[in-house]
Amino acid sequence: MPAGRRTIAVIGAGNVGATCAFALAERKLGNIVMLDIFEGFAKGKALDMSQAGQILNYDGVITGTSSYEDIAGADVVVVTSGFPRQPGMTREDLISKNAGIISEVGNGIREYAPDSIVIVVTNPLDLMTYHMWKTTGFPAERVVGQAGILDSARMTHFIAEAVGVSNEDVQAMVLGGHGDTMVPLPRYTTVSGIPITQLLDDETIRSIGERTAGGGGEIVKLLERGSAFYAPGSAAAIMAEAVLEDRKRLLPCSAYLNGEYGMNDVYIGVPVVLGKNGVERIVELDLEDSELESLQASGSFYKTQLTDVLNYGA
Repeated sequence: MPAGRRTIAVIGAGNVGATCAFALAERKLGNIVMLDIFEGFAKGKALDMSQAGQILNYDGVITGTSSYEDIAGADVVVVTSGFPRQPGMTREDLISKNAGIISEVGNGIREYAPDSIVIVVTNPLDLMTYHMWKTTGFPAERVVGQAGILDSARMTHFIAEAVGVSNEDVQAMVLGGHGDTMVPLPRYTTVSGIPITQLLDDETIRSIGERTAGGGGEIVKLLERGSAFYAPGSAAAIMAEAVLEDRKRLLPCSAYLNGEYGMNDVYIGVPVVLGKNGVERIVELDLEDSELESLQASGSFYKTQLTDVLNYGA
């Protein structure tokens, strides 16, 4: 890997990882290393992307590997490896399957990319992000989960359809766990600054919130084999860009709480400022009692499962 350029490692060369790597390449953010237990799988996708360089005008080096040694010195590591959801499965059903994978990946990151910022995409997201933090031993601000960006993007799309406007003009905010307990916040969701409560009736807003919470499951059911990857992979790339470019983006992400929103020792989706140091600040919104109760209930739901995660990952 040529020296002097930033390096982004993407662990897992499946659909989510490959989509993330491709989005990163198009943004010309640095060299990209895709790591997968199936070396040919990673190398084949890396070669395919490299051959698109002239067509799409990017010039970073993209490589594939099965060795953690090749991620040495990575500035950002995006973790997408793990089993995908199948029809009828919840994200929480994946705990036993993916905790062991995260243990292995976290050990590799700790050894070869000890100064990196880690972005976790593996489901169940909030639990696996906590497990990655424990496994690496990194400061909590350097381990962050991709959840709220994806959930907010899904809500944005549904609102844009309902109102009849461009996705670009909608700003949605979804907090809480990346699952059925997520907390859409209509009060903090606008279309070009106009609250959606002035554009949509209560029943439509409620329906959009429910569809957002089940957004991943809806896609799993339609695909029948596999789960969403374009939006999750792209969302992870946006997070990596915010870190590498020190953009100070205010984004909903799964972050470690130590008293914020009345919660402790749990990863859950909240608004954060994302920059070169990872989670540089957690923004505490002025929530109504019902909103705060829903957010805390979401955090409690995941906290009760942490023992299982750590046991499976041991």
